[in-house]
Amino acid sequence: MDQEIFKLAEQLGELLKSRGQMIATAESCTGGWIAEAITDIPGSSAWFDRGFVTYSNHSKITMLGVETQTLEKYGAVSKEIALAMVKGALLNSTADLALAVTGIAGPSGGTEEKPVGTVFLAITGKYVKHKNVLLNLTGTRRSIRKKTVVMALKETLDYLTKDSESL
Repeated sequence: MDQEIFKLAEQLGELLKSRGQMIATAESCTGGWIAEAITDIPGSSAWFDRGFVTYSNHSKITMLGVETQTLEKYGAVSKEIALAMVKGALLNSTADLALAVTGIAGPSGGTEEKPVGTVFLAITGKYVKHKNVLLNLTGTRRSIRKKTVVMALKETLDYLTKDSESL
């Protein structure tokens, strides 16, 4: 396990546990890596409710309630889909907040409008507004996915400490 990822997941766990809160994840391009990082922390069942790996559009629709029209209009890699995924994860769990990621890790699949390395993060809580983050990453498929995990954990910590007073 990467030490940076482990430390970030550990910090997230300490913060959520101290608040008596739980998180859920909805992951596409990271394929469950964020949930893996979280569950590598001993005792994470006290603050991690569940993770959804929704790699296909069908799974986004059936597991998270993402609307077909939204996928058709914006594409699977978009701010709108990240937001729909995070809302679906929150609604389909008992968590207090949720994190979602969708992106293009490559080496193929990119377009001029959305090149390889385009990743959208969304974070929301039950009682606070959502946060959307666009990442433009470079590197290999593995490094883009790893950078996404790191940024997702950092942005969630930032959301909890700076962007929301309370969930």
